[in-house]
Amino acid sequence: MADRVARLGASVVVAVATAVVLLAISIPPFLNPAWVSWEQGRSDAVGWTGYSSQDLRTATDAILSDLVLGPPDFDVAVAGAPVLAPAERSHMVDVRRVFVGLAIAAVSSVVVLVVGHRVAGGGGGFWAAVRAGAAGLAVAVVAIGIVGAFAFDLAFEIFHRLFFARDTYTFDPRTARLVQLFPEQFWFETSMAVGVLILVLCAATRRVAGGRRSGTVARGTVGERRLEPSR
Repeated sequence: MADRVARLGASVVVAVATAVVLLAISIPPFLNPAWVSWEQGRSDAVGWTGYSSQDLRTATDAILSDLVLGPPDFDVAVAGAPVLAPAERSHMVDVRRVFVGLAIAAVSSVVVLVVGHRVAGGGGGFWAAVRAGAAGLAVAVVAIGIVGAFAFDLAFEIFHRLFFARDTYTFDPRTARLVQLFPEQFWFETSMAVGVLILVLCAATRRVAGGRRSGTVARGTVGERRLEPSR
């Protein structure tokens, strides 16, 4: 009984680690300037901010650099005027903390998967847990996507309440550059794109893990047959 509980616990840990890694690697592709610039064009960030295209790029690239590379000052200025107000800068510092936390969780999860694979000897149980983690993340993403498609504001609010203190992430789009630089359309379409990438990675992971599990089971069956006494 204790052994069964231990195996179940290990499978849950491997499944969660799989989901965390897939989530973490799905986000960086959408932090690159090419994607951000394209989406800002679609959501008319130039019109919202009143900046020229060059000033928009200067402000956006500096914010992305502070977010990804640091230091998280977010103090870029355009025409001598700070782009972000103190409250907006504080929120971006909080956003970076969330990103750093996700990165730490992803690295830890990779370690868990490597150790789990070694301890399990690459057995079918390990790959079954990986497959379950990918499937669970896919189901969660589809559910969140359905809610977001019909009630994006609600989904956006729930997400922010999970990670940020209340009243630290609400800004007036008429005056807040942060909202003008990244309008609602930007976040809606980017969120959907991230979700699609996650689903693709989940499907690929399930396929690979399913193949590895089947191969392991088949090898185990052959081994058992070889050990059967001849009659």
